[in-house]
Amino acid sequence: MSSASRNHQPATIAVTAGRPAREPDRPLNEPITMASTYVATGGVEYGRYGNPTWSAFEDVLGSLEGGRALAFSSGMAAVTTVLDLVGHDGLVVAPVHAYTGTLLQLADLESRGRVHTLLVDITDTDAVVAAAADAALVWLESPTNPALELADIATIAAAAREAGAYVVVDNTFATPILQRPLTMGADLVVHSVTKYLAGHSDVLMGAIVAGDEELYTVLKGRRDLMGSTPGTLEAWLALRGLRTLHLRVERAQANAAELVRRLEGHPAVAEVRYPGFGGIVAIVVAGGADTADLLTRSTSLWVHATSLGGVESTFERRRRWKAEPATIPDGLVRLSVGIEDVDDLWDDLRAALDDLG
Repeated sequence: MSSASRNHQPATIAVTAGRPAREPDRPLNEPITMASTYVATGGVEYGRYGNPTWSAFEDVLGSLEGGRALAFSSGMAAVTTVLDLVGHDGLVVAPVHAYTGTLLQLADLESRGRVHTLLVDITDTDAVVAAAADAALVWLESPTNPALELADIATIAAAAREAGAYVVVDNTFATPILQRPLTMGADLVVHSVTKYLAGHSDVLMGAIVAGDEELYTVLKGRRDLMGSTPGTLEAWLALRGLRTLHLRVERAQANAAELVRRLEGHPAVAEVRYPGFGGIVAIVVAGGADTADLLTRSTSLWVHATSLGGVESTFERRRRWKAEPATIPDGLVRLSVGIEDVDDLWDDLRAALDDLG
């Protein structure tokens, strides 16, 4: 973590960390360094081991989360690298409701006899703590994707670490602007940088933030060996996105809270799920899957898309994916609220809901 950032608020860190030295004629922003090969005997040696543009991004994210960050080629590359910490036959405790890619990766590892997986209701803290007693790794999402359940991170982390398990939190939904899991006892934080951190629906990238130097060194060694490194342009775009993360999160959260207030009274909405913070909302549409699908085809501002965390508002019915858990209602639509004018967003969404009859 940058020493200049330790005592600053997240908004200041997002803007000031990861900058070049303040010297005459130096640029304010870290340039894109397109290099696969470096002159020998330095600190990098080869393009798979490091890049100044990655390092600038990592400095900002590490400072925001309170640890040391590593950039990866995708969120799934980061997830895979973390799960690789689990020894053969080790137990991974994870939420029943979580990012589909994570659940699919765990299912694949279990089908090959690599790990054992125990899926739990992340809101049942006592049950999670009990399961953690035999775990090698406890994977948390809070809020969960797409059910928006909350975990007691601090209590679970304390119990899991006492049992000798790693604690990992996917912080993609909350971002370090709203939640810093390392300060709650987690060992590692994972991000799909594609989402809020980059924030403009134009980057595929992931990241891990380690709470201590030993874990950082192990994970960097895995990244160096597997080659799951980001492109330089992607890292530069993600760094640029981080500069406005706090503003985008604040606006998306304000929009989300207002939309929740208005949605709760609409007759076409059977249930509204919102954890009380962040820009992700889930609604269960009365009428089930067909009606929910119709909603996603009936708007002009809201975009039907599977990703989230961009400046534009997107939504989708999650059970359209076969791998989504059966415990997610057929009519659940996940809304990623963007930074547009909230009245425009509501007018567009309300008109579509009204038409459902």
